[in-house]
Amino acid sequence: MLCLRRGMSPLEAEIKLPVEVQKMIAQSQDPQAVQVIVSDVIQLAEQAEIHFTAVQLQVLTNHLIEMINRSKSGEQLPAVDPQMFAEVSKKSLDLADQVVRRIGHLADAEKYVLSIHFEAAQNKI
Repeated sequence: MLCLRRGMSPLEAEIKLPVEVQKMIAQSQDPQAVQVIVSDVIQLAEQAEIHFTAVQLQVLTNHLIEMINRSKSGEQLPAVDPQMFAEVSKKSLDLADQVVRRIGHLADAEKYVLSIHFEAAQNKI
């Protein structure tokens, strides 16, 4: 379902996204930015040997769209207690942090909330 050729940039990678994800991207406020970040996230996950199901990718894409919107609007997520995420792996937190930094202009809380997507996929939840 998801195909990504290793060693390629996200824009060069051949990615086949579920139809629902494609629709979400097309209907977003900035389809080009969303396509790039979704491709980046899939590539990061694949490099870390994390694979999203179609449903996980749909939920993740929705979250990424909202993150991009918050980045552009300046809206910030409320602070979260990092201790609530103590059981989330360093791998998931590091991947989420990379994504938050790539998008830019986001609250620190974003990495904790985003890390749950990586953790769920990693643990096949």
